[in-house]
Amino acid sequence: MPGAPDLTHETAAWSAGSLLIGVDEVGRGPLAGPVLAAAVVFPPGTAPIEGVRDSKTLSARQRQVLVPLIRARAAGLWVAAASVHEIDRFNIRRATALAIRRAVSRLLAAGRVAEQVRASRFTGHRVLLDGLPLPECGLEHDALVDGDALCYTVAAAGIVAKEVRDELMLRLARRYPDYGWASNAGYGTAEHCIAIDTHGPTPHHRRSFTPVSQMSLGL
Repeated sequence: MPGAPDLTHETAAWSAGSLLIGVDEVGRGPLAGPVLAAAVVFPPGTAPIEGVRDSKTLSARQRQVLVPLIRARAAGLWVAAASVHEIDRFNIRRATALAIRRAVSRLLAAGRVAEQVRASRFTGHRVLLDGLPLPECGLEHDALVDGDALCYTVAAAGIVAKEVRDELMLRLARRYPDYGWASNAGYGTAEHCIAIDTHGPTPHHRRSFTPVSQMSLGL
């Protein structure tokens, strides 16, 4: 099992007088549902929560236990989305950037980061994204490949984003039970693709994505 992410990047930011906002997204690949991004900031010197690591290595039950602990320990946390309509209109990369910008902007607007800065010797914040740089998000940021496996705050953001999106897809599954969203979260499993072919796409399907685009056109 991979090791737990550490606080190396947080400590470097704190040493430079900045708080670290970790950002991760979930839902780029599914055929249905929005793309979500979570932005999290922890107070300086935070003690790591045991079990926080790359969300892909955690079970649903482990994530369910960790999310309230992360929310309680974080100095600030925000989750934002880009809709299926925005994904189809702009493409998934730009929609992901939009979700990230919304999450970070609304976290900062909520005032918790500013409160932390005023209450301490810190003078600002740094944004760290999981993956490669994403200039389209319109934010000054750093990026870290495999950030959810290497950086504690990014890992926490990934856990929250995945749990929130899975819960959303579970709610949608109750309205659209034929597509298996409770188990596949909108990803293109064989069961899901057969259901699209049989029942057609729903308003929550990404019509710009193959095979939805082909099925919706009857190709």
